[in-house]
Amino acid sequence: MGMALPVEVLRLQTEISRMQRASARVKALPVHDALAPLFPEGGLRPGAVYTLDSSASLLLALLAEPSRAGSWCAVVGMPELSAEAAEAAGVDLSRFALVPDPGDRWLAAVSAIAEVFPVVAVRPVGSPRDAEVARLMARLRDRGGVLLVAGGWPQAEAALHLEDPVWTGLGEGHGLLTARMVTVASSGRRSPIPKRVRVQLPGPLGAPVAIPRPTLVPAPVPAARPEPADPETVERAARAREVLARAEQKTRRGLAAVG
Repeated sequence: MGMALPVEVLRLQTEISRMQRASARVKALPVHDALAPLFPEGGLRPGAVYTLDSSASLLLALLAEPSRAGSWCAVVGMPELSAEAAEAAGVDLSRFALVPDPGDRWLAAVSAIAEVFPVVAVRPVGSPRDAEVARLMARLRDRGGVLLVAGGWPQAEAALHLEDPVWTGLGEGHGLLTARMVTVASSGRRSPIPKRVRVQLPGPLGAPVAIPRPTLVPAPVPAARPEPADPETVERAARAREVLARAEQKTRRGLAAVG
């Protein structure tokens, strides 16, 4: 009987330790499967800031899955970004808000929105003070929110940018854009060696699509004849690609004007 107490205490200590580890485990906000390898947790880490280059397609791709999973998302200070472009990228517009021009009080707007919106994207106007950054970071950690910044930001979890973009579908100055192949790279404090994925962004239907690495095969296998695509689906996909391409160009011009 005297030996039972230490064994029971040890069992309880083990169970408490296991529960504490489980409660401390971070649950990431989802991203598209094609982009998940870029993130150590497989998604956006709550309480973190991620910086992006001027790609509207990448920004909207990161907003799409959280919105579809039930998280409200907001974009601040990007007047060229439209709801039409967001919908084409797969963002659920019922959980999406745009604040096109917050003016000089952009940081105050971001802080207020971060109180209730789990994911906020912003293009900064000027550099915030250290104290302002510290307060916003504390709020993100407290609320479990994520901040996506089109530009630079101190204490960012990771920086994402595009490399080697290749558009297809244009020939001799005419034709329709069909897809863009691009490498998305991510590097940060916990991933000093950049992680890279090759994707179509936008993909055939707007959302990113992973491009598999080429593999060696013993002999070429004849490709199966594709089923004819529904004309309405083809037209909708082409329209989505055009919308995203225009948003991409406008976003780059907007970032260049700020810089």
